[in-house]
Amino acid sequence: MSGHSKWANIKRKKGANDKIKANVFAKMSHQITIAVIEGGGITEPENNVKLRLAMDKAKSANMPKENIKRAIEKGFGPNKILLKEVIYEGFGPYGIFLLILSTTDNSNRTTAEIRNFLEKNSGKLGTQGSVSYLFNKCAFVSFQKSEVNEEAVFKIGEELEAFDINEDESHFFVFFPFDHFGLLKAHLNNIKYDLAEIDYLPTTPVSLESDKEKRALDIIEALEGLDDVQRVYTNLV
Repeated sequence: MSGHSKWANIKRKKGANDKIKANVFAKMSHQITIAVIEGGGITEPENNVKLRLAMDKAKSANMPKENIKRAIEKGFGPNKILLKEVIYEGFGPYGIFLLILSTTDNSNRTTAEIRNFLEKNSGKLGTQGSVSYLFNKCAFVSFQKSEVNEEAVFKIGEELEAFDINEDESHFFVFFPFDHFGLLKAHLNNIKYDLAEIDYLPTTPVSLESDKEKRALDIIEALEGLDDVQRVYTNLV
Protein backbone atom coordinates (compact mmCIF):
# COMPACT_ATOMS: atom_id res chain seq x y z
CA MET A 1 0.00 0.00 0.00
CA SER A 2 1.26 3.46 -0.81
CA GLY A 3 1.99 5.88 1.97
CA HIS A 4 0.11 8.89 3.23
CA SER A 5 -1.84 10.45 0.36
CA LYS A 6 -1.51 14.20 0.59
CA TRP A 7 -3.47 14.61 -2.66
CA ALA A 8 -6.37 12.57 -1.30
CA ASN A 9 -6.40 14.64 1.89
CA ILE A 10 -6.62 17.83 -0.12
CA LYS A 11 -9.47 16.35 -2.14
CA ARG A 12 -11.39 15.38 0.98
CA LYS A 13 -10.86 18.75 2.60
CA LYS A 14 -12.14 20.52 -0.48
CA GLY A 15 -15.21 18.32 -0.51
CA ALA A 16 -15.85 19.06 3.15
CA ASN A 17 -15.33 22.80 2.96
CA ASP A 18 -18.52 23.69 1.08
CA LYS A 19 -19.87 26.61 3.07
CA ILE A 20 -23.42 27.03 1.84
CA LYS A 21 -25.66 23.97 2.07
CA ALA A 22 -28.17 25.27 -0.46
CA ASN A 23 -25.35 25.71 -2.97
CA VAL A 24 -24.17 22.16 -2.31
CA PHE A 25 -27.67 20.83 -2.98
CA ALA A 26 -27.87 22.86 -6.21
CA LYS A 27 -24.60 21.35 -7.45
CA MET A 28 -25.75 17.85 -6.52
CA SER A 29 -29.05 18.45 -8.30
CA HIS A 30 -27.13 19.32 -11.46
CA GLN A 31 -25.07 16.12 -11.14
CA ILE A 32 -28.25 14.06 -10.89
CA THR A 33 -29.89 15.81 -13.84
CA ILE A 34 -26.77 15.44 -15.99
CA ALA A 35 -26.64 11.73 -15.14
CA VAL A 36 -30.21 11.29 -16.41
CA ILE A 37 -29.58 13.34 -19.56
CA GLU A 38 -26.34 11.51 -20.41
CA GLY A 39 -28.04 8.21 -19.61
CA GLY A 40 -30.62 8.80 -22.32
CA GLY A 41 -33.43 9.47 -19.87
CA ILE A 42 -32.85 6.35 -17.76
CA THR A 43 -34.13 7.20 -14.29
CA GLU A 44 -33.59 3.86 -12.55
CA PRO A 45 -30.30 4.08 -10.61
CA GLU A 46 -29.70 0.33 -10.93
CA ASN A 47 -29.52 0.84 -14.72
CA ASN A 48 -27.62 4.14 -14.69
CA VAL A 49 -24.29 4.00 -12.83
CA LYS A 50 -23.63 7.73 -12.91
CA LEU A 51 -27.13 8.44 -11.57
CA ARG A 52 -26.74 5.87 -8.80
CA LEU A 53 -23.48 7.43 -7.63
CA ALA A 54 -24.89 10.96 -7.82
CA MET A 55 -27.91 9.91 -5.79
CA ASP A 56 -25.73 8.12 -3.23
CA LYS A 57 -23.68 11.28 -2.77
CA ALA A 58 -26.83 13.39 -2.42
CA LYS A 59 -28.30 11.02 0.17
CA SER A 60 -25.07 11.00 2.18
CA ALA A 61 -25.31 14.80 2.32
CA ASN A 62 -28.90 14.49 3.61
CA MET A 63 -30.38 16.06 0.50
CA PRO A 64 -34.20 15.83 0.76
CA LYS A 65 -35.87 13.10 -1.33
CA GLU A 66 -38.11 15.68 -2.97
CA ASN A 67 -35.05 17.58 -4.22
CA ILE A 68 -33.61 14.38 -5.69
CA LYS A 69 -36.93 13.60 -7.39
CA ARG A 70 -37.12 17.08 -8.95
CA ALA A 71 -33.53 16.82 -10.18
CA ILE A 72 -34.31 13.49 -11.88
CA GLU A 73 -37.44 14.93 -13.52
CA LYS A 74 -35.38 17.76 -15.01
CA GLY A 75 -33.39 15.23 -17.01
CA PHE A 76 -36.17 13.86 -19.21
CA GLY A 77 -39.67 14.47 -20.58
CA PRO A 78 -41.56 17.78 -20.54
CA ASN A 79 -39.53 19.11 -17.58
CA LYS A 80 -36.15 18.46 -19.23
CA ILE A 81 -33.76 21.40 -19.00
CA LEU A 82 -30.92 22.36 -21.33
CA LEU A 83 -28.05 21.40 -19.04
CA LYS A 84 -24.70 20.05 -20.19
CA GLU A 85 -21.37 19.11 -18.71
CA VAL A 86 -18.32 21.09 -19.84
CA ILE A 87 -14.68 20.59 -18.85
CA TYR A 88 -12.55 23.73 -18.97
CA GLU A 89 -8.76 23.64 -19.03
CA GLY A 90 -6.62 26.31 -17.46
CA PHE A 91 -3.67 27.44 -15.42
CA GLY A 92 -3.70 28.58 -11.82
CA PRO A 93 -1.17 30.56 -9.79
CA TYR A 94 2.46 29.38 -9.95
CA GLY A 95 1.73 27.56 -13.19
CA ILE A 96 -0.35 24.72 -11.76
CA PHE A 97 -2.65 22.92 -14.18
CA LEU A 98 -6.43 22.90 -13.75
CA LEU A 99 -9.27 20.80 -15.13
CA ILE A 100 -12.54 22.49 -14.23
CA LEU A 101 -15.66 20.35 -14.39
CA SER A 102 -18.84 22.39 -14.78
CA THR A 103 -22.53 21.96 -15.47
CA THR A 104 -24.22 24.78 -17.28
CA ASP A 105 -27.30 25.86 -19.21
CA ASN A 106 -25.37 28.77 -20.73
CA SER A 107 -21.78 27.97 -21.72
CA ASN A 108 -21.05 31.56 -22.77
CA ARG A 109 -21.89 32.78 -19.26
CA THR A 110 -19.91 30.03 -17.58
CA THR A 111 -16.87 30.51 -19.83
CA ALA A 112 -16.80 34.23 -19.12
CA GLU A 113 -17.20 33.69 -15.38
CA ILE A 114 -14.38 31.16 -15.18
CA ARG A 115 -12.08 33.21 -17.42
CA ASN A 116 -12.62 36.35 -15.35
CA PHE A 117 -12.07 34.46 -12.10
CA LEU A 118 -8.78 32.94 -13.28
CA GLU A 119 -7.46 36.24 -14.67
CA LYS A 120 -8.17 37.96 -11.34
CA ASN A 121 -6.31 35.23 -9.48
CA SER A 122 -2.99 34.95 -11.33
CA GLY A 123 -4.26 32.34 -13.78
CA LYS A 124 -5.71 32.03 -17.25
CA LEU A 125 -8.15 29.93 -19.20
CA GLY A 126 -6.49 27.55 -21.65
CA THR A 127 -7.62 26.10 -24.95
CA GLN A 128 -9.07 22.63 -25.39
CA GLY A 129 -6.28 20.09 -25.01
CA SER A 130 -3.86 22.50 -23.34
CA VAL A 131 -3.65 20.53 -20.08
CA SER A 132 -6.05 17.59 -20.35
CA TYR A 133 -3.33 15.37 -21.83
CA LEU A 134 -1.48 15.72 -18.51
CA PHE A 135 -4.28 13.96 -16.59
CA ASN A 136 -5.47 10.37 -16.64
CA LYS A 137 -9.20 9.74 -16.27
CA CYS A 138 -9.88 7.07 -13.68
CA ALA A 139 -12.26 6.12 -10.90
CA PHE A 140 -11.91 6.64 -7.18
CA VAL A 141 -13.53 5.14 -4.10
CA SER A 142 -12.79 5.80 -0.43
CA PHE A 143 -13.63 3.82 2.68
CA GLN A 144 -13.66 4.82 6.32
CA LYS A 145 -11.29 2.68 8.35
CA SER A 146 -13.99 2.31 10.98
CA GLU A 147 -16.16 0.54 8.38
CA VAL A 148 -13.69 -1.78 6.61
CA ASN A 149 -10.36 -3.49 7.25
CA GLU A 150 -7.24 -3.39 5.11
CA GLU A 151 -7.63 -6.96 3.85
CA ALA A 152 -11.10 -6.22 2.45
CA VAL A 153 -9.82 -3.06 0.75
CA PHE A 154 -7.01 -5.01 -0.93
CA LYS A 155 -9.51 -7.61 -2.13
CA ILE A 156 -11.76 -4.95 -3.65
CA GLY A 157 -8.74 -3.28 -5.20
CA GLU A 158 -7.57 -6.54 -6.75
CA GLU A 159 -11.00 -7.26 -8.23
CA LEU A 160 -11.20 -3.74 -9.69
CA GLU A 161 -7.60 -3.98 -10.98
CA ALA A 162 -6.66 -0.94 -8.91
CA PHE A 163 -3.43 0.80 -9.87
CA ASP A 164 -3.00 2.57 -6.52
CA ILE A 165 -4.23 2.20 -2.95
CA ASN A 166 -3.50 4.90 -0.38
CA GLU A 167 -4.48 5.65 3.17
CA ASP A 168 -4.47 8.40 5.76
CA GLU A 169 -5.40 8.39 9.43
CA SER A 170 -9.09 7.71 8.81
CA HIS A 171 -9.58 6.52 5.21
CA PHE A 172 -8.46 4.07 2.54
CA PHE A 173 -8.37 5.39 -1.04
CA VAL A 174 -8.59 3.09 -4.06
CA PHE A 175 -7.86 4.32 -7.59
CA PHE A 176 -8.85 2.04 -10.45
CA PRO A 177 -9.50 2.14 -14.24
CA PHE A 178 -12.48 4.23 -15.30
CA ASP A 179 -13.73 1.33 -17.45
CA HIS A 180 -14.37 -0.64 -14.25
CA PHE A 181 -16.49 2.08 -12.63
CA GLY A 182 -19.71 0.27 -13.41
CA LEU A 183 -18.41 -2.87 -11.68
CA LEU A 184 -17.84 -1.17 -8.34
CA LYS A 185 -21.09 -2.09 -6.63
CA ALA A 186 -20.79 -5.74 -7.68
CA HIS A 187 -17.44 -6.05 -5.91
CA LEU A 188 -18.32 -4.25 -2.68
CA ASN A 189 -20.12 -7.21 -1.08
CA ASN A 190 -22.26 -4.85 1.02
CA ILE A 191 -19.18 -2.98 2.27
CA LYS A 192 -20.07 0.67 2.83
CA TYR A 193 -18.01 3.19 0.87
CA ASP A 194 -17.55 6.83 1.77
CA LEU A 195 -17.19 8.39 -1.68
CA ALA A 196 -17.08 7.08 -5.26
CA GLU A 197 -16.66 9.20 -8.36
CA ILE A 198 -14.82 9.81 -11.60
CA ASP A 199 -11.38 11.30 -11.14
CA TYR A 200 -8.51 12.82 -13.06
CA LEU A 201 -5.01 12.08 -11.77
CA PRO A 202 -2.08 14.25 -12.89
CA THR A 203 0.81 12.62 -14.74
CA THR A 204 3.16 15.45 -13.70
CA PRO A 205 2.33 16.26 -10.04
CA VAL A 206 3.97 19.28 -8.47
CA SER A 207 4.37 20.57 -4.93
CA LEU A 208 4.71 24.14 -3.69
CA GLU A 209 6.13 25.85 -0.65
CA SER A 210 3.58 26.01 2.17
CA ASP A 211 2.62 29.67 1.71
CA LYS A 212 2.18 29.26 -2.06
CA GLU A 213 0.31 25.99 -1.58
CA LYS A 214 -2.16 27.66 0.79
CA ARG A 215 -2.83 30.49 -1.65
CA ALA A 216 -3.30 28.06 -4.53
CA LEU A 217 -5.70 25.87 -2.52
CA ASP A 218 -7.67 28.91 -1.38
CA ILE A 219 -8.10 29.95 -5.02
CA ILE A 220 -9.11 26.43 -6.05
CA GLU A 221 -11.68 26.32 -3.25
CA ALA A 222 -13.08 29.70 -4.31
CA LEU A 223 -13.23 28.49 -7.92
CA GLU A 224 -15.22 25.44 -6.78
CA GLY A 225 -17.57 27.84 -5.05
CA LEU A 226 -18.77 29.29 -8.37
CA ASP A 227 -22.34 28.21 -9.09
CA ASP A 228 -21.59 26.32 -12.31
CA VAL A 229 -18.37 24.64 -11.14
CA GLN A 230 -18.70 21.09 -9.82
CA ARG A 231 -15.10 20.06 -9.24
CA VAL A 232 -11.58 21.30 -9.90
CA TYR A 233 -8.79 18.83 -10.57
CA THR A 234 -5.18 19.96 -10.28
CA ASN A 235 -1.64 18.63 -10.48
CA LEU A 236 -0.85 20.20 -7.11
CA VAL A 237 -0.15 17.44 -4.59
